Amino acid sequence: MLQEARQRANAANEPYRARIVETKRRLRAQIMDMPARFASATRSVEAQIEEIIQERAQGIQPVPELDFEQLDRVTEEQRQKIRQRGCLVIRNVFEDQRVVDWNRQLDEYLTNNNYLEKLSASGAVDDYFSTLASDKPQIYGVYWSRPQMEARTDPAMAAAKRFLNRLWHIDSPEGLVFDPDCDLQYADRVRFRQAGDASLGLSAHVDAGSIERWIDPSYRDKTFRHIFGGDLAQYDPFEAWGRTEIEEIPSPAVCRMFRTFQGWTALTPQGPNDGTLQLLPVANAMVWMLLRALQDDVPEDELCGAAACRAMMIVKEYHDLLLRGYGSIPQMQPGDAVFWHPDVLHGVEDEHCGTGYSSVMYIASVPDCAKNRNYAKLQQTAFEAGLSAPDFAADDFEIDFDGRFTKQDL
Repeated sequence: MLQEARQRANAANEPYRARIVETKRRLRAQIMDMPARFASATRSVEAQIEEIIQERAQGIQPVPELDFEQLDRVTEEQRQKIRQRGCLVIRNVFEDQRVVDWNRQLDEYLTNNNYLEKLSASGAVDDYFSTLASDKPQIYGVYWSRPQMEARTDPAMAAAKRFLNRLWHIDSPEGLVFDPDCDLQYADRVRFRQAGDASLGLSAHVDAGSIERWIDPSYRDKTFRHIFGGDLAQYDPFEAWGRTEIEEIPSPAVCRMFRTFQGWTALTPQGPNDGTLQLLPVANAMVWMLLRALQDDVPEDELCGAAACRAMMIVKEYHDLLLRGYGSIPQMQPGDAVFWHPDVLHGVEDEHCGTGYSSVMYIASVPDCAKNRNYAKLQQTAFEAGLSAPDFAADDFEIDFDGRFTKQDL
């Protein structure tokens, strides 16, 4: 399976192979202290992973948690822990009964509109995760149901996202990068994973670009400038400069919005072994990943398995250190939400060993900036027509769905 995934990655990178080679040579030439720099990054990640391993052994959950009612009373120490771990569970964003109603309404929306029959007849395939060892999460391509729109636009979710946006440092030499208090919407899908499912996991990966993280000028010369030269200690994963200027390689299911945090909201109880989310709660692990691809044991035209137009895969051959700290998030209840930094490794457990559905709505934090506004205009057109969201395959199942949330419902 891994060899097959790597072959697909090599094929995807064919148009960019010369650029990858040129970029790696350039970066190696400008990083004069590569051995010391990579050793420093390794020590930092190893220490954090060892701390995470010890916490889990003691029954301590390494993913920080806050109650929604606490968000206006968070200490600076708590904020720093969230920044270090790059992830957060916010409890009780929505009331239980409201989420129960949403879950029922979603089921009715899909059932009454014969979604599964239409999906089967269409033969629709999402290949964004095709380079991963596990690549078939049970995700439903609907975007405009009433529960999804109500959850995205709810004042409680807006408050949660303002808190998350303000964890970032938004000053830059070119002015403020984004408005942390004005959050746009990113229409994403829902997941309904059945108990007993053993084929619908998603192995560890990172979104927000794969080979772009090395070859895109904004990533290379702004966001990751301290990694690829200068003082490595100055790198801050929560510095926003450059991230809203990334030009993603166009592909279905590659997010064109800048997300300060990816996230989902639980529709059902779920926890470890329930086919739930897994994370490496180390926000600066990307430092190690970027430098790892520049080491001598990696072929000149490869980036440790990263493939254009695909999720950035985590390969045991190259990234075994990171996988040591990888693990499941804590038990979630309906109305709880989990969020993670765009550089954080994440995936889905391969097997759902629980007894009920593991269901979520994907809701990310996408602050107001020019990049996100440009996409929002495309998304508005899709919303009004009932088309699939622009970042995803154009299945357009919802055009004639009864009960679809429309402009008149706003």
